[in-house]
Amino acid sequence: MSYSYIKKAKIGEGAYSTIYLAEQYEGENENKVIENAEGHFKQIVAIKQFKIMQDVKGIDINAIREIKALKLLRGPHILEMYDIFRYDFSLHIVLEYIPYTLENILKNNKIIILASDIKAWLIMLLKGIYEIHSKYFIHRDIKPNNILFKDGILKIADFGLTRKITNDNMTSNVVTRWYRAPELLLGCKNYSMAVDIWSIGCIMAELYLRVPFFAGDSDISQLDLIFRALGTPDEIYFKKITESLPIKFKKYPRSDLKQLFSAMSDDGMSLLLRMLDFDPAKRPTALEILKDKFFTNNPLPKDKDNVLKTIPI
Repeated sequence: MSYSYIKKAKIGEGAYSTIYLAEQYEGENENKVIENAEGHFKQIVAIKQFKIMQDVKGIDINAIREIKALKLLRGPHILEMYDIFRYDFSLHIVLEYIPYTLENILKNNKIIILASDIKAWLIMLLKGIYEIHSKYFIHRDIKPNNILFKDGILKIADFGLTRKITNDNMTSNVVTRWYRAPELLLGCKNYSMAVDIWSIGCIMAELYLRVPFFAGDSDISQLDLIFRALGTPDEIYFKKITESLPIKFKKYPRSDLKQLFSAMSDDGMSLLLRMLDFDPAKRPTALEILKDKFFTNNPLPKDKDNVLKTIPI
């Protein structure tokens, strides 16, 4: 089946791409992007148009990564890709349109977030991460704005930084700073899927606090905030991660997190601290987290009939 599209409005823009709200039409048409409706209307979609980069020969690496990932990853908690086409010298990918994000939920004061909501959302997020990790990908940019929300379902989006795990060194300049694991902040280039687990730990904390847990304005201040909360790791840790420290960090004991997370159960606190372990090898996998007693102890996660469906205005 052939599809054509009418771009209706620009709804987002980044360094590498522009995102449009569009209408998708079925039917034979020599042009992929049209001005007027032709054929049978199918659905509203999002079109990501990758910008022409003057300093890049061929297709931008972010576009290649996103397409590779979306072709292989499938599941109820992964954003769906419908189509790929070239038009006007630019590469376009057609995506499922989902208007809201987890960030919209966190910032909406009309929404009361209960422990049962948090558990339901974390389960969906972890199932999406499990799908990604089971195919040997690392997402590398898990954050509330990349977790989309529609009709009670969470879906992981934005795979521009996603890549397959290899034995090669990888860039450490990935993941939005507030959700970036300490090994990345320290410049480690040989990391694992555990960087995504750290990000999920940060999101779990944010779901309880309604504000980011670690909101640094530089990599050094980010590490300082992490160490203030979790305690400064010993010298052995630093030597394992990096050959040279940017500065000598102040020695902090672990904060009383139970006081900060007064609404969090003991099993929730235990899980959070394991996800935020400094040693990436000690962080649990997505599957191990899904099996944790945090999700089977009361209050139970909300079921699909009772979970939040729409965001109040």
